[in-house]
Amino acid sequence: QVQLVESGGGLVQPGGSLRLSCAASGSIDSIGVMGWYRQAPGKHRELVTYITSISTTHYADSVKGRFTISRDNAKNTVYLQMNSLKPEDTAVYYCNAYVTVTSRIAGMDYWGKGTLVTVSS
Repeated sequence: QVQLVESGGGLVQPGGSLRLSCAASGSIDSIGVMGWYRQAPGKHRELVTYITSISTTHYADSVKGRFTISRDNAKNTVYLQMNSLKPEDTAVYYCNAYVTVTSRIAGMDYWGKGTLVTVSS
């Protein structure tokens, strides 16, 4: 099966930067769209950004101009570069990917366990 593992979360000061990574592993034939979601304390999970297999991107208005998503298909990895961080960016960030498993004709969504980002002085 497939596992998605996020890394790079931690404590950062307002205005600072952080880079998240999400590596997919397992019996992977191909990966389609990959994205990042986040869930702040007491809030619903929201889409932050996604990137397609051909690197078409989308960003939520709240992070546009500050966050950048990218991917390395050879490494089955997606990244999230976060700049000019604000306290309201504090959340658990979850990686999501549409993966086609070896010997299967249809793909499905997989989720990471999340990594905590705390923006505070």
